[in-house]
Amino acid sequence: MCRVDDYSTNNRGAGLMALWTAAEAVAATGGQTTGDWTASGVSIDTRTIANGDLFVALKDVRDGHEFVSAALEKGAAAALVTHRPEGVAEGAPLLVVDDVLGALEALGKAARARTAARIVGVTGSVGKTSTKEMLRDVLGRQGKTHASVASYNNHWGVPLTLARMPKDTEFAVIEMGMSNPGEIAPLSKMTRPHVAMVTTVAAAHLEAFEDLDGIAREKASIVDGLEPGGIAVLNGDIATAGVLQKYVERQGFAVQSFGKTSTDWALGDVRVTDAATVISATHGEDAYLFKLSLPGRHFAMNALGALAVCEALGADAAVAAQDMALWLPPEGRGTREVIALDAGSEEETIDLIDDAFNANPTSLSASLEVLAASRPKDGVGRIVKGRRVAILGDMLELGPEEAAMHRQMADDPHLKALELVHCVGPRMKHLHDALPEGQRGQWFETASEGAARAVNLVDAGDVVLVKGSKGSKVSVIVDAIRKLGHR
Repeated sequence: MCRVDDYSTNNRGAGLMALWTAAEAVAATGGQTTGDWTASGVSIDTRTIANGDLFVALKDVRDGHEFVSAALEKGAAAALVTHRPEGVAEGAPLLVVDDVLGALEALGKAARARTAARIVGVTGSVGKTSTKEMLRDVLGRQGKTHASVASYNNHWGVPLTLARMPKDTEFAVIEMGMSNPGEIAPLSKMTRPHVAMVTTVAAAHLEAFEDLDGIAREKASIVDGLEPGGIAVLNGDIATAGVLQKYVERQGFAVQSFGKTSTDWALGDVRVTDAATVISATHGEDAYLFKLSLPGRHFAMNALGALAVCEALGADAAVAAQDMALWLPPEGRGTREVIALDAGSEEETIDLIDDAFNANPTSLSASLEVLAASRPKDGVGRIVKGRRVAILGDMLELGPEEAAMHRQMADDPHLKALELVHCVGPRMKHLHDALPEGQRGQWFETASEGAARAVNLVDAGDVVLVKGSKGSKVSVIVDAIRKLGHR
């Protein structure tokens, strides 16, 4: 079965309102039920299933039917299956369908059809998950808001998110991702958003496309499912902005652009400090001044786009701007934490930036800017001089030019402010070899090798960025650095 972190912030646990009755689920899927039941949530993972969930027996690495018995023992209201699995009692509550994924999609479409929620679909090569979380936070202070969890943005993640949406939702934020051409439009048509946002277009998944224009057209296809009168919110600063704009205009939808060059939502001064980002912007005659509680110029762009989305959805953008200060990124996407190395000394700490979930040249440059703006702490540790240290894992799915793209990161202007750069993976060896000798740290073939040497990579007083594509597994180095504080 699909083994993924699985939770919902809106409809889990006993005593909550019914999400699906057996009759509603049968009507949506065309399946047959073996009993009468009521589900308060939808789950695909027995490790995190909650009492009252409808368990969906998807096939992935393993067949979810193998876990139906365990799901029911843990209190699942029923299981969505193609047959009664071996070991499951004849009278067990089951919703039997021809195809489990197809039935999950049907549940998602039915959930979408029965709600009056204002819905935004969010995609982009970089920043879609962080922007989705921004929107979840600020919209959640203006109405009952439902959003994708984690990075549930693919062919099963989107219908799962929709199937979990309560009837009385007022705002919904649905993240949509892709690895290959033709993947986003079907997700958008299933979601039927009122607003579609493209955060940016960058060299991610480039191996599946001929060029950036091809990626831009795929991202723009998020408008294929827009409701009549829908609005597209587009990044106006990127090189492919014209490609996005043309695609949307051919579909007949209105555009709101955001960025430095935008006349709709214009980004003004952005001041990045060690602990915050202060942003000024204008929209028509309205001026905005707001802050984020962490550094990052790229977060400023995402926040501005999120304000444009809020207005397009009918929310109060001015209130959302003030609430932006309460947002913090999800784990692995730029979160900052202080690791105390010595319980007897408040000074013996490492400032850790965990950005280990995703990487491409655009997002890596943005993270290096954050690290370059940070302030290390002198006078502590073995080395005494506080340092800015980057531990960089491979950037994946960049296509035939991946070696050159890694090597060219040595020319990034923010890299000059760093004292030390460690590299992980065969692709990052190209950057390692291109670094100046004094800045060149250690290179490891695998992240596990780097994790085993974590104590030698960093020191008290350092600000440490760990960045890489999820497949590079540099998150194990993040965990190893955290464990240095448990000695």
